[in-house]
Amino acid sequence: MLTRCLGAVRRAVADLEHQLQASLQRFSFQEHEQVQLYAADVHLDPRTANPWLVLSEDGKQVWDGNLKQILVDIPERFNMAPCVLGTKGFTTGRHYWEVDVGEKTSWDLGVARQSVDRKGVVTLSPEDGYWTVCLRNGSEYRACAGEAELLRLPRKPKIIGVFLDFEDGTVSFYDADAKSHMYSFTDYQFREAMFPFFNPDISESGTNKSPLTIRAVSGDENLDDFTI
Repeated sequence: MLTRCLGAVRRAVADLEHQLQASLQRFSFQEHEQVQLYAADVHLDPRTANPWLVLSEDGKQVWDGNLKQILVDIPERFNMAPCVLGTKGFTTGRHYWEVDVGEKTSWDLGVARQSVDRKGVVTLSPEDGYWTVCLRNGSEYRACAGEAELLRLPRKPKIIGVFLDFEDGTVSFYDADAKSHMYSFTDYQFREAMFPFFNPDISESGTNKSPLTIRAVSGDENLDDFTI
């Protein structure tokens, strides 16, 4: 009798877990569809790009060129970390963009405030002006903060969605293919322009050579301590 009761309880718990997962998945789909309504036309700013990085002519791709270019070290440029910002900073509203990371083994994506120090070593944390998620070693996903938080994702995302809500003080990340939520930084106060942030990282003897690619978001036509 006891065994039959335990079996019934386990089945009931399993059914509840299945219903909960289904509800969470429906909510995640709806959430992702909502943020897509705020699609932004993001381009890379060559003035900010580290000299080792190569940008496509249309400003939509960035990769490690394996060769340091001779560029003027203007204040806007990252001179050590392999990073680049978007051309436009946001000072209000909600904005969403997607980045195709493909099979890359290492990258950083997110937003950076305008006043970040672009010279020398860069520390990816909100305290230092960066709200980012990163990939290392091909499978280790982390939210970059004072202590990087390991993200346990059900699958390897190929397209990362980044959503900035300026007034709400939120930066969220999505697996855009699966329409699932990855992570959110919440309850911050943004007091200056926030720029899209990209780090394709070094090519690692060719294993991480492919570019980060800003891709068109479906529905655009509806809208006007971690160190690197």
